[in-house]
Amino acid sequence: MAFRTYKSSRPAVSLEEFGRDLARRREALGDAAIMPRNSGTRRTASKKALLKAIKDAGGNW
Repeated sequence: MAFRTYKSSRPAVSLEEFGRDLARRREALGDAAIMPRNSGTRRTASKKALLKAIKDAGGNW
């Protein structure tokens, strides 16, 4: 448990259960659940350099 003093009134949700619920909600929304990627028009030079390094290393961000 992350916080020893925190008392939640809701039960904990496992990652597996969360994934199933998320898939169900995305299916119910259909195409409305598809979000466009950020165009990147306002990226800083350091962010552009980081993304270039990821791409050069074979990654895809």
